[in-house]
Amino acid sequence: MSREPDPAVLYPEVAARGSLAAALQAAAADQGLVLPVAVTPSDPLRHATFTSVVPHRHSSYVAARHHERSWSILGCSNDRLMICGNTKDLRDLPRVIRDWAEGAGLDEIGQAAPFDLLTGRFEVADKNPVGVIASEWQWLLKGAVDADWPQYRALIKTAHAQPTLRRLYPFTSHWALSFSNTPDYPFSPPFVSIDSPWGTGGYTIREWWNGPALHHVTTPAEAIAIAVDRIPADLRQAPPQGPAQDS
Repeated sequence: MSREPDPAVLYPEVAARGSLAAALQAAAADQGLVLPVAVTPSDPLRHATFTSVVPHRHSSYVAARHHERSWSILGCSNDRLMICGNTKDLRDLPRVIRDWAEGAGLDEIGQAAPFDLLTGRFEVADKNPVGVIASEWQWLLKGAVDADWPQYRALIKTAHAQPTLRRLYPFTSHWALSFSNTPDYPFSPPFVSIDSPWGTGGYTIREWWNGPALHHVTTPAEAIAIAVDRIPADLRQAPPQGPAQDS
């Protein structure tokens, strides 16, 4: 196991400023920006937090990696990750932080960032279930497209194309796809978990992740047909209606 480098050696320009927050503020000043960035006392050279005028945006921070020069930025909205990206250039971050802090839309933030940033979710300010479920499907679809896993991508796309499943909240555990009628814990009792093959092999259907295998099928269409047949009667109803997206 490689020894963790001294952060002052890995990030000398940050150490010279005394903290990551101070280094970010200095980079922002060079760009004519002012940032609401705060020092993280437990790890000042590798971690800093920032706030937003938008009340449902929270848990926002920049973190430096421990073994190689790189910074990660994350921002959550109503307990769900909205922005997440990595860059090797600290100067890429001030504009993203400023836009998030001042309430810019996610598309605007993503277009301004010189690195891949958006998770695929959209913000649902009032946390209405219909909007949160639609946002989660959008996140899963983006992740499936980005993943180097054709069978998983086909499973997610096939599941999303099924209206009865699309009304349910999709979630994964160890890349196995499951569904709930609520987007918040506790999820409804499990009725299906679908494992995607890696490379060759078929889809495995279980009642819950890591449960006994119930079926093995070769196509995502077959797997989704079984999932639909297993939906309990009380989950076949649409969730409470509400606005689908926060504009």
